[in-house]
Amino acid sequence: MTASSPTILALDFDGVICDGLIEYFEVAWRTYCEIWSPANDTPPDDLALRFYRLRPVIETGWEMPVLIKALVDGIPDEKILHEWVSIAPQLLLNDKLQAKEIGVKLDKQRDEWITTDLDGWLSLHRFYPGVVEKIKLTLDRGVKLYIVTTKEGRFVQQLLQQEGVNIPAAAIFGKEVKRPKFEILQELIQAADQKPVSLWFVEDRLKTLQLVQQQADLENVKLFLADWGYNTQAERETAQKDWRIQLLSLSQFAKDFSAWH
Repeated sequence: MTASSPTILALDFDGVICDGLIEYFEVAWRTYCEIWSPANDTPPDDLALRFYRLRPVIETGWEMPVLIKALVDGIPDEKILHEWVSIAPQLLLNDKLQAKEIGVKLDKQRDEWITTDLDGWLSLHRFYPGVVEKIKLTLDRGVKLYIVTTKEGRFVQQLLQQEGVNIPAAAIFGKEVKRPKFEILQELIQAADQKPVSLWFVEDRLKTLQLVQQQADLENVKLFLADWGYNTQAERETAQKDWRIQLLSLSQFAKDFSAWH
């Protein structure tokens, strides 16, 4: 491997490889209906599109039905975009709800859906153009590829298999691992049989990349923010001003690694 390509490529899943917005909205709407019991269980026409646009404000699953509550309550999109960190806890407070209990309900809705209609659930995930081809090419070139995600590993494996990509379970670090992503990157470097390690990490959450930056032993990891994922214009601008983080476009991602800079 030359210095212009990685020996290890670590990729986030949702927002980098796969677009799960349709599923996010559907499971969030079902959970919203369970908690707030609206008179009509059919979502308003524009609600999904507004939810998709505001998805970058969400950090944890429990916030998704709360975002729907904010939209239904008429809180303007711009206000949500800039003030979500104070809006979400206020909505919980108003209805005497706990984040944890909402998270449990959301997971239960998703689990029941997966149990009763796995094919239907899987079908709501879309792969970003060119990403699957790039992954196949990367594997063919002998680059070690790992998926580091907050989605359950078994679903990541199933979704990739549907696209003809067979990544062993051991190369997928999912929700079940229960460790921060920077710790997983540290482990990948320590366990690598090829030294020196050139690890490149593609993620769509700026905060996740910033946490990696804070680890002294990860200073040589190349960090990329996927500009097609769930991030805001403000976050992309912040990344552009940060010498350690490279803003990556989908067209760049699909090309040879030398085009990533």
